[in-house]
Amino acid sequence: MKLIHLLSVVTMMVQAVTPGKSYSPTRRPMLTSRQGSHDIHRHGPLSVFGLKSSAPTQEDLQTNAQYDYMSTQLAANTNIDQTIVNNKLPSLSPAAQWHQKRHHEMLAKYRSQILPLERDSCSNILALSLLLLSNASLLYLSLLSGHLSIPKVILLSIFPGSMFSLWTLQILHDCLHGSLFPKKNSYNLFGKRIKRKTLQNNLLFWGSMPSAFGYYLYLKYGHLTHHKSLGDADSAALKTLFDSDKKEFEDGDVLFVAHRMKLKGDVGPRFRIGDKEFIVSISKSGFGLWRENMPIRNAMMFVSSFLYERFMLMINDVVVAITGRNYFFPNKPDEFHQECALYCRCAVTLRALLWKLAGWKSLLFLYLSEILWSIPPHPACAMFVTNHGSTIDKSGDCTPSSSTYAGRWYSLFTLGTNYHVEHHDFPTIPLHRLWKLRCIAPEYYRSGANDNLIAIMKKAFSKPEFYACMDAGLLG
Repeated sequence: MKLIHLLSVVTMMVQAVTPGKSYSPTRRPMLTSRQGSHDIHRHGPLSVFGLKSSAPTQEDLQTNAQYDYMSTQLAANTNIDQTIVNNKLPSLSPAAQWHQKRHHEMLAKYRSQILPLERDSCSNILALSLLLLSNASLLYLSLLSGHLSIPKVILLSIFPGSMFSLWTLQILHDCLHGSLFPKKNSYNLFGKRIKRKTLQNNLLFWGSMPSAFGYYLYLKYGHLTHHKSLGDADSAALKTLFDSDKKEFEDGDVLFVAHRMKLKGDVGPRFRIGDKEFIVSISKSGFGLWRENMPIRNAMMFVSSFLYERFMLMINDVVVAITGRNYFFPNKPDEFHQECALYCRCAVTLRALLWKLAGWKSLLFLYLSEILWSIPPHPACAMFVTNHGSTIDKSGDCTPSSSTYAGRWYSLFTLGTNYHVEHHDFPTIPLHRLWKLRCIAPEYYRSGANDNLIAIMKKAFSKPEFYACMDAGLLG
């Protein structure tokens, strides 16, 4: 806590010398009920306990997806429909409504068991310890990599580097959803009150370092909207994302899925030089080279485009740090560009220091650690490339999200990121409690813990699907 408070002060000092619309997704019709026939694997990866705390604050409720809010209203025995009218909450995409409906059905059946997971637990002790471990390890290993051969740096990036990087993402993701710290308005640090939201923002900011390109900007501006706009044909489009004048990304995950899934809408970003307009899309250029039933070729195209785009993000961070603007998003408000500049200046300064101390291979380690877990043949890639497909279940309905159940060690390695359906059903349940949903509501989730990771990746790269049931013929 002392370190976070100190970093908060540093952040405010940097902001003082850094020069300087809300989002509402398109309204879509509600879905009909979608409920699979599932069994249960009753053992979760972790059994540590969270801290008990008070109910979520109004500020927390507003920053999470609509169904998080309505879950709290259920707990208070209020009228949900009237609550929606009175508070004018944002509407959800059809895929998000699919999760919302499951959320309410499960609460109706298992309210007394699920509500404590949402309201009375957090990942504080576990997550903060693991975040310190992962970031300290990444820092040490990056310094060590400067003295190693390139093959050894690559091996170190595969393990444990990629695992620590994924842990960092998942823990910061927990922080974003308000399930990291005990749920109260503020904390007393050094005799000074600091708001919970301020504490979360500073942990997100500084916890994203050291990194090659980092997770901060995606989490801050693109993840909560992803929960609301998941698979929306209007919001989840590349042109919409890059042309938007909103501070938040309409759906931040589109930046990733464009490399490997079908999307509707026009392509972006677009740049104009004189009278000519150019479309520069690394993701779509790579995806355009895919061929059906050629998984090895497609996987190679995906790896190539993803590696290249992540490298360009590193270069772009330097440009943003110098100019104070992110030119890929020219229409976004000044607040967005100021935050980008602040983060990039701090992150680039740390990267320059690492280069000075240990050489360029220190950055190579960070770069590979942040990428390798998301590309084949890395085991974690299986859950990354299939978390929001268009799977057709036995009843012929489209399922916009998927979890990967490959045993306790896999869940530990991914730190619960593999429980993706569970997370979208209940976004505020902390990472170490998600597995319990399969025990509480077995009929809503697949059984077993023996998913074939190679087969999952082969299927994903053989025949690409629409992102999160975006195809109107499957969901709508």
